[in-house]
Amino acid sequence: MARQRIVITGGSGFLGRNLTRYLQDRYDIVIVSRHQPSLEGKFEWLCWDGRTVGDWARALDGARAIVNLAGRSVDCIKTPDHCDEILRSRVESTRAIGRALQTVQTPPPVWVQMSTAHCYGDPPEVVCDEDSPFGYGLAPFVAHAWEQAYRESVLPGMRQVVLRTTFVLGRGGGALRRLEKLARWGLGGRVGHGRQGVSWIHEHDMNRLFERAIEEDQMEGVYVATAPNPVSNAEFMRELRRAVGMPIGLPSPAWLVRIAAPLLLRTDPELAIYGRYCVSRRLAEEGFEFRFPTLRDALQDLYRRSG
Repeated sequence: MARQRIVITGGSGFLGRNLTRYLQDRYDIVIVSRHQPSLEGKFEWLCWDGRTVGDWARALDGARAIVNLAGRSVDCIKTPDHCDEILRSRVESTRAIGRALQTVQTPPPVWVQMSTAHCYGDPPEVVCDEDSPFGYGLAPFVAHAWEQAYRESVLPGMRQVVLRTTFVLGRGGGALRRLEKLARWGLGGRVGHGRQGVSWIHEHDMNRLFERAIEEDQMEGVYVATAPNPVSNAEFMRELRRAVGMPIGLPSPAWLVRIAAPLLLRTDPELAIYGRYCVSRRLAEEGFEFRFPTLRDALQDLYRRSG
């Protein structure tokens, strides 16, 4: 019996590579992206500009599922050009997928769509879940447009799963690599007052959520993809120092982060200065069991496995 096909659009990044490694023993994986991923294993890569329908659309015909991860990284300085790219890369790619689905005879039965838990803004103390209102600012504006484009593009009859994702912990990419370096250099103290929320999820549990969204018909609608125990920035950095074996960590006042982040790290200082506490009411109600529900266990696993 031929294996079923999973199409991962925007799959050349950290999350897409992780998901490909996780699923490739059971599915034929097709990655559709601008750049060919540096990834071992068996998969097919199709080039896509992220905006137009092309020959890549053939991969959708008869596929088991499409997982859309396309979008420019937010780990950058928020210049007007970058903000425009962040918005357009998400909305235009989602709309292009919708047009591509209309060209195939047998579209996949489920479309798993990436979104962001940053949609809730940066509330200092409120714990957000699937029912919480969107916040104010660039990220909530982008998230609203992104999810609206998805709702307008998905075909009637397709099962819809939207994953509002938090900070995915993994050493193969993402923000943890940068934070790890700071911690090892003795700079891994709290940022600002340290009370801002850090909502996170281990990469393995993230892959299990993707898998559940693909395979289980009862999973439908919007979910917050996050572990059940968010922490403050101060606690996150303390646990990271513990995991890498660094006993000290100099704190970083907010004013210094605002200067150093764009100049030295080429990123947005607000990614560290602000944050949010998120939980998933729906995953709890549906009995999803996290392999790594606490931050200490998650970091110990990552650094024990990777050295």
